[in-house]
Amino acid sequence: MPCDTKALTPTQRELMQLAIARLDAALGSGSVSVVVGAQGGLAFKGWQDREGVTDLCAYRKLAATNSPALRRAIMRAEAIAGRTLDQRTIATGLHSHDGGQTFGTH
Repeated sequence: MPCDTKALTPTQRELMQLAIARLDAALGSGSVSVVVGAQGGLAFKGWQDREGVTDLCAYRKLAATNSPALRRAIMRAEAIAGRTLDQRTIATGLHSHDGGQTFGTH
């Protein structure tokens, strides 16, 4: 499912917003965590009910709303990984499809 780059039907947009709201709640409760990759990319570990929304899209939506749960999860992940998120890497589309085990652009 595209983020906002292509036209979404109202149903797709609603499903995307609900999935991102559930992710925000899961980040707040700690049932989903953020993983920082070696190049500074980001993935959400434990996020199952994503409705086709990519980690990168969800990150951008939550960052745009200045989500406190996302900010806390990122700080925790950066401390654990010993590196920070790289906004240039995120802008290139680097992401993970397996909760942060591997990162790529496809």
